[in-house]
Amino acid sequence: MTEKNRKTKRTPQQIGRASRQKGARFELQIAHYLQEHGYPDAHRTAQHCGKTGDAGDVEGVGGLHIECKHVEKLNLYATYHQAVRDSSANGNGNIPVVIHRKNREETLVTMSLDNFIKIYSAYQNGRQKGDVEL
Repeated sequence: MTEKNRKTKRTPQQIGRASRQKGARFELQIAHYLQEHGYPDAHRTAQHCGKTGDAGDVEGVGGLHIECKHVEKLNLYATYHQAVRDSSANGNGNIPVVIHRKNREETLVTMSLDNFIKIYSAYQNGRQKGDVEL
């Protein structure tokens, strides 16, 4: 086997760094997506105030506590419980949501059924009044 064909094994530090960078890129991608869709104040928390423990990964969307995960194997309930804990810790009553995706898959949003009904009912009420369009 030639020197060129040999695969170098990555160290745990390199793997961890790559994983953190992937997560940071996803958080930034979500912040930009939200900015493009009417939330100009959306920003990655770590960019503005560092990780404080009770802040979401992306802030600037009123009423939501957003956790972002871009991983292949996600423990969804653990991540959701983290969002609930962090949202409760800052005491602002924001709805905890998890925005997540796998490689080459669609980005999804997870929240409790009760919170989904609150949001959907508000949407329906606005739609009936003519305030909301799809």
